[in-house]
Formats: sequence, C-alpha cells, structure tokens
Amino acid sequence: MGPRSDLLRTLPVLPEERQASSNPATQISTTVELVKTYARQETVGHLKGIGRWVGFGLAGAVCMSIGIVLLVVGLLRLLQHVGDDVFYGFWSIVPYLIALVVCGLVVALALSRVQATDVHRQAKKQ
Repeated sequence: MGPRSDLLRTLPVLPEERQASSNPATQISTTVELVKTYARQETVGHLKGIGRWVGFGLAGAVCMSIGIVLLVVGLLRLLQHVGDDVFYGFWSIVPYLIALVVCGLVVALALSRVQATDVHRQAKKQ
C-alpha cells in the first residue's frame, strides 16, 4: 500500500462517521458525490480557461483580419495609383497578383506561428 493509504489509516474516525460508513447505500451515494465533485473540478475549471483562450483568440483574429484586409487593399490602391502608367492593358492584373502574394505571405507567417502546445501549457498553469 502507498503513502496515501497510510495517511488514511492515521486519520481519526468519528463514531457517527463509522456508523454512516457501514451503510452500503451511504457509501455508494458518498462515492457518487465524490466522483461528481471531482469531475466538475477537473473539467469545468479547465473548460473556462479554454473558453477564455478561445474568446481572446477569436477577438484577436477578427481584429487582425480587419487590419490585414485594410492594409492589403491600401497596398493594392497604392500600386494601382503609382503604376497607373506602367500597369495598363494586360499588365493591369499585376497589382492584384502582388496583393495576393502579400496575403499568401501573411497567411504563411501566421500558420508558422501557430503552436498546439500553447493550449496545453496554459491549461497546466491553471
């Protein structure tokens, strides 16, 4: 037996606890309550932490998306305005391609920074 069982043997048992623990129905209901309490303790707290993590992540993603879209549209308009005399006819698609490449680079950068271990590390801290 481990150290935990030694600890349980050394704890004093009150007479009313001894009588209550001898009843199998009481033991079962106590065990069920302990399991429910333990399950709530181990899941609800972590789910709240993950919910907060997801909430801040979504808020940040929306703000970053709006900012990136505005920057890319600004870049596109700049390229169209500055290259007005260069990008005409067939070449008028070049500013759109440059903006598309910039979007692809931003997506690649964002995906390279995503780490699944951050969620696990945050859950362990709480």
